[in-house]
Amino acid sequence: MAVKTITIDMEAYDLLSRNKRAGQSFSQVIKKHFGPQPTAGRFLERLRSIRLSESTLAALEQQVEARRSEPARAAKR
Repeated sequence: MAVKTITIDMEAYDLLSRNKRAGQSFSQVIKKHFGPQPTAGRFLERLRSIRLSESTLAALEQQVEARRSEPARAAKR
């Protein structure tokens, strides 16, 4: 795998270090934070790739559509 060396200031390094877990590389931290964010569409694509039944996929798509029409709200306390 090709690599690229970058220079960051100490504040940026400290931020990366605080988000890094044992066994995790800085590249993994950066990819997790700045990489593609999970979406309902990506979730459905992944579900299709594991070959769920058409009826299961249809039910999931129906749920996604229902959630699009009603924005998420904070839980009432």
